[in-house]
Amino acid sequence: MLAVDRLIAAPPAAAWDVLVDLDAWPVWGPTVRGARLDPPHTELALRATGTVQTSLGFSVPFVVTDFEAGRHWAWQVAGIPATQHRVEPVGDGARVSIAVPWWAGAYLTVCAIALRRIDVMARER
Repeated sequence: MLAVDRLIAAPPAAAWDVLVDLDAWPVWGPTVRGARLDPPHTELALRATGTVQTSLGFSVPFVVTDFEAGRHWAWQVAGIPATQHRVEPVGDGARVSIAVPWWAGAYLTVCAIALRRIDVMARER
């Protein structure tokens, strides 16, 4: 995995809340237009499934493949390993990172944009 990270001057819980709030994904995720969970899921969790609508207008299924509340989550989108999201406490703030498979290294630029947006959103919570 290749990763990009950012120090955020907000509590780790605020950064985590932004990462797991599906309504926030289109705000911080440049390639996401919307997302929803499949019933009976009401929040992101291990093995939660749903659909993410891309910025290109099509929807694809996802499943959460790794999850530790408050710390990290990863998913597969359309059956393909996608991004991993991590929050680590650092002093009074947090280090937030997004990792991608080695073959998706060019996507790190998009992830860096997402991290800047997450930074703003977490500080506003």
